[in-house]
Amino acid sequence: MGPEERGPAPDVLVVGGGIVGLFCAYHLRAAGHTVALVERHAVGDARSCSSGNTGFVGTQGAAPLASPSGPRPFSVRPRLDPDLWRWYRRYRRAGTAEAYARGCAVLLELKRRSLAILRAVCASGPLADTFSDTGMVLAYRTAEAYGAALRTRPAGVPLRVLEPAEIPGLSVAGALLNPDGGYLRVPEFLRAFAATLDIEWHEGVTVDGFSTVDGRVTAVRTSRGDLRPGEVVIAAGSWSAACAALLGVRLPLVPLKGYAVTVKAPPDDSPQWPVVLSEDRMAVAPLGDRVRIAGSLELAGFDGRISAPRLDALRRAAAAYVPALADVEPIEIWHGFRPTTPDSIPYVGRPPGYHNVSIACGGGHIGMGLAPAMGALAAQLVSGGRPDLDLAPLRVGRS
Repeated sequence: MGPEERGPAPDVLVVGGGIVGLFCAYHLRAAGHTVALVERHAVGDARSCSSGNTGFVGTQGAAPLASPSGPRPFSVRPRLDPDLWRWYRRYRRAGTAEAYARGCAVLLELKRRSLAILRAVCASGPLADTFSDTGMVLAYRTAEAYGAALRTRPAGVPLRVLEPAEIPGLSVAGALLNPDGGYLRVPEFLRAFAATLDIEWHEGVTVDGFSTVDGRVTAVRTSRGDLRPGEVVIAAGSWSAACAALLGVRLPLVPLKGYAVTVKAPPDDSPQWPVVLSEDRMAVAPLGDRVRIAGSLELAGFDGRISAPRLDALRRAAAAYVPALADVEPIEIWHGFRPTTPDSIPYVGRPPGYHNVSIACGGGHIGMGLAPAMGALAAQLVSGGRPDLDLAPLRVGRS
């Protein structure tokens, strides 16, 4: 899908072809580096976490999963896995009021930067039709939830009360509009964006190991031979932990499995805006003649089984907000593994002990809205300049 390979020694090798890896490659090329990218599947493949969700971006949802109030927002499938329980203990520790406030501020800034980047990248050309930033609706099914939302509007997020006539088809107690919101049509955006990148492609290739000397990677062993880049960026989503482990780096990162159901758009009262179904932590995205419903978070490792009860619950919850979706049959069912850190803040930085390795991963359930800024910061780090955002909250190896 890209130009002919230019040889085994690019300036930078990006490991991972999801949305974070693509934005790392984009910003690195803009900085003048030659870039190669290794992806275990094909860019936009259904097995990618970036390929089948609602693609929501913008300033909404800038909040960690671990909070000082409210129930745990994901289910846990217990298993004997020491790394899982270490992650879970860190998640519990991250739920203080102070940590939550810090996390909200970091995530909001990353989301703001990412939205600005997306608006520039998608302003014209082949990407324009893959991005919509007309706003995002926050729907509240109950008067209690709507009242609480009105009383606790997050600072720095523009919200406007919507009148009933502005939200036809929604059966809700109230709704707000965030004009700094939108969505990417995926996987169309991923494929179109990848096609614009002048980089060396290695799709269907896995990383099997690294050769290192004095804290520097000298070669990357892949399923199709060795590559010898000057720098390595690990941006492999939920698989970043396994890749980092090949360097002896322990990365607290787990896959949270999420589901999406795409249905044919109902002829009447189909959603025209992207909608967050607030009480149920779900999302609905209009895709022309289709509608995509996404939600549910399950801590179950890389278990690829589809849960029929979860899918049914997803569709019932969506129909409670959008009655027109009640009897629409699914045309596509998808699940993906969202790379999630204990505090919901992504990792962007160099792992301890390495001088030419960077890590950019961990956007979790809001990764689409963080990836453009994560890629920019990783490129600044690789280029040797001072990143224009304090990377301390994002550092690799934080406790």
